[in-house]
Amino acid sequence: MEGETSWVNNCFENPTRDIGEFDSFSEHSEEGNKVNAISVDLILPDDLLERILACLPVASIFRAGCVCKRWHEIVSSRRFLWNFSHVLPQKPWYFMFTSSDEPVGYAFDPILRKWFGIDLPYIQKSNWFIASSCGLVSFMDNDSRSELYVCNPITKRCRKLQEPPGLKVYDYSALAISVNRISHGYTISIVKSKLGPGNFFQSDLSIHIYDSETRMWVTSCTEVMTGWRGGDESVICGGVLYLLIYSAGGGATETRHGLIRYNLSNRSSHGLLIRSFIKVPCPLTCGRLMNLNEKLVMVGGIGKLDRPDIIKGIGIWVLDGKDWQEIARMPHKFFQGFGEFDEVFASSGTNNQIYIQSYGAPALLVFDINQKQWKWSQKCPVSKRFPLQLFTGFCFEPRLDVAP
Repeated sequence: MEGETSWVNNCFENPTRDIGEFDSFSEHSEEGNKVNAISVDLILPDDLLERILACLPVASIFRAGCVCKRWHEIVSSRRFLWNFSHVLPQKPWYFMFTSSDEPVGYAFDPILRKWFGIDLPYIQKSNWFIASSCGLVSFMDNDSRSELYVCNPITKRCRKLQEPPGLKVYDYSALAISVNRISHGYTISIVKSKLGPGNFFQSDLSIHIYDSETRMWVTSCTEVMTGWRGGDESVICGGVLYLLIYSAGGGATETRHGLIRYNLSNRSSHGLLIRSFIKVPCPLTCGRLMNLNEKLVMVGGIGKLDRPDIIKGIGIWVLDGKDWQEIARMPHKFFQGFGEFDEVFASSGTNNQIYIQSYGAPALLVFDINQKQWKWSQKCPVSKRFPLQLFTGFCFEPRLDVAP
């Protein structure tokens, strides 16, 4: 099921700025008087204009396609998409859901520092499982967990995948996607976890892998775990699947969370998962895993030593072998800026940028890993209407050249 509409026709609801300012320039005399105006169309050949337009922010490219017929044809061409694919990746956007019942919201562009109203194809509720990589986003429903889609939220092209194999009824599931930046082929993983009947100290865990080239699912791992269970947090990084696991009870307070990894090239791994166990860096209230330039990064809520279920701060770590290296800790003024902060929160990132959002408010904090800089986004054009209203979201790369 794919959308075949040209991506340039899918315009944003909230325009950014007047692209007309780019389509001409003026010469001025020494006295500052206007002499004449020369149209860019008259002096720039198509190939040079394509390269210039490919360097614009994605939102400005959409508007450029509305300037004139020539520009529309240029930004709709295959050669333009090739040029776009060879410029540096743009900073990731963040889509914030503004309703718990409907999949509506706004997307934040950190380059223009503006919010845009965009529609997400096929997703029906904001509580669906969501994963993203290199411009593609995967959605899986939270009820039957049988509806699975892959789409490009910018171009609106979408594909429905066949139902994943394995258990039809299970307690926990984690979704991840990894896109090859050269071939644009992608791998999707779903980890299913089911608690043992009458014995919650044990759980059955299975890993299911989808390959976009073969368009087939493979159940690559099944294992019984004792003292641990799977959850909803996983990510693929460097060909390895990482899964955050949770204590099933009976352990010490500092071992409420753990991490296991699975090499996706394996076809049999009986007993390997639990032997790949990696401790978390400190007592956590929650953890969010993400792939930043093929390095595993975790954003975690730091729990109090005497009350590990109460959050006292937020840290960011990168995994080096089996050791965690702390790269940042949220300054207290930003932590307070969220107001009431739950022990769990939303966070996602890609390239060199991380987004952190409280479930209780539409405030969005941005952290740049290279610059070690914390910054609030522009205020989202939505306000909290009632005390129990929840907000969540996810980040994705704005790409025009990747299709499912």
